[in-house]
Amino acid sequence: MTNKELIELLEELTAFPVETEWIEFKLGKGSITDEEIGEYISAMSNGATVKNKPFGYLIWGVENITHIIKGTNFCLTKAKHGGNQELELFLRINLSPKINFEIFEFDYQDKPIVLLRMPAAKGEPVNFQKKPYIRIGSNKTDLRNFPEYMRIIYNSQEDWSAKTVQEASITDLDPEALRLAREKFKEKNIGKPWYDEIGEWDEATFLDKAKITSSGKITNAAIILLGKPEAVHFISPYVAQITWKLETEEVAYEHFEIPFFTSVNDIVKRIRNVKYKFFPNNQLIAIEVQKYDSEVILEALNNCIAHQDYSQNARIVLVEKVNKLIFRNIGGFFEGEAEDYSTGNITPNKYRNKWLADAMVNLNMIDSLGFGIHKMYRSQYKRFFPLPDYTGSSLNEVVLEIYGQTIDENYSKLLIEKNDLLSLTEVVLLDKVQKKQTITEDAAKMLKSKGYIEGRKPNYYVATNIAKVTGHKADYSKNKGMDKQYYLDFILQSIKQHESLSRKDIDELLWEKLPDILNDNQKKNRITNLIAELRQKSKITNQGTFASPQWVLL
Repeated sequence: MTNKELIELLEELTAFPVETEWIEFKLGKGSITDEEIGEYISAMSNGATVKNKPFGYLIWGVENITHIIKGTNFCLTKAKHGGNQELELFLRINLSPKINFEIFEFDYQDKPIVLLRMPAAKGEPVNFQKKPYIRIGSNKTDLRNFPEYMRIIYNSQEDWSAKTVQEASITDLDPEALRLAREKFKEKNIGKPWYDEIGEWDEATFLDKAKITSSGKITNAAIILLGKPEAVHFISPYVAQITWKLETEEVAYEHFEIPFFTSVNDIVKRIRNVKYKFFPNNQLIAIEVQKYDSEVILEALNNCIAHQDYSQNARIVLVEKVNKLIFRNIGGFFEGEAEDYSTGNITPNKYRNKWLADAMVNLNMIDSLGFGIHKMYRSQYKRFFPLPDYTGSSLNEVVLEIYGQTIDENYSKLLIEKNDLLSLTEVVLLDKVQKKQTITEDAAKMLKSKGYIEGRKPNYYVATNIAKVTGHKADYSKNKGMDKQYYLDFILQSIKQHESLSRKDIDELLWEKLPDILNDNQKKNRITNLIAELRQKSKITNQGTFASPQWVLL
């Protein structure tokens, strides 16, 4: 790397708000032993794999809390271990498997920096002195205590879906699924020079062209997508099954087997997809939409199939509730977060099951280039429903909630009123507000500047102008509360009527009149401030004690 590239890299890494699983900052050599350096190399390499980063970094010359670049007196390339052995050699000998970590020593604004870059672990954890490490929070610890991370690392290189099944043949694939797959492949490739030949290909040629089989051999992906139900034993002990569960006033469930290419359509038919009506205030006729967009359900189901970690031998689960659908598949986001793909501008570089994902793209089951999540966002937005929600996801599971009912009618009516004026970014932020999720200060400032929200961090709510448009003035008043002078006058009038009031009396007097958006502590603080203001203005005085005040008029 050039000096300019190293400086840019250092600035990029120090811009992170905290240290991560794959970045560690140190100042001088005195703060870390030789053995700990080796342990950090192991931890940063393994952490980079868990977080889908190409490299981990250990950097000397940066303060680890403030990330202020101060420089270091440590020189790794000249350092010795035990007096004689070169420290670099000591580290390389004790790392297994051997990884090609790189040492960069350079100056940043005349401050010496040592940057150690190690590639992410592939296929197996990186050990130091026969022990694998990982960073959890700010602690470096034994990776073996976290089997879910171990599994991610062991599965980081192998594409299980591309493996061939030697005993299987085309006769183990479902004929109807094959016929429909060829039709979808044909739809996908209209305009290609060889389009007219697709119908003439034999099955083996079609499957290879669609990248479902590999050189005529049946892959695990072929079994999952097109295999006969009885062919599932070829992928045992791995599990290929989708469970639909109905959890409403009625309770039911059903398991769906391979071939997934056709099973997903049967699952969609199980879902109760009725009409939903919106009643905008500025229109005389109600707006009707389907409770769920069938294409969104298919996209969500097919994403589960494409990104499931089949090595964990678990089912894909779809739970149907009264107001939403919940999709669960094992294996966290393989690269980035859901919101990274909401705009449709991000392209994933890696896939957990690349062969399977490519085959599904060729059969028109999923969108390529990470566009599927964006499509789901757009569909929900255009149908005035809450956006897809991934907040229940974890490192080892993706949980997607698709709403078929409103959360806050103000939000839905706003989308109807201003459908062509709101950007997708604004819709995403307003969706977070209605779900009481955190938004950044910059985002809140932007929404406030447009009059969309009011309130103080973190209690933002629908603003006045939106309430006027949507007719929810009562809800707005409950959130905003009354003007301060109203509360001050109310306290004074009540003291005049009763001659004196205790703090408990004033709390009971105002509690239900304060904004619903405030929690109990915030309500107590608001009342304390009101009392203090009246005392400072010489309107009231305390004739009791500090612990048991009795407020009277002056």
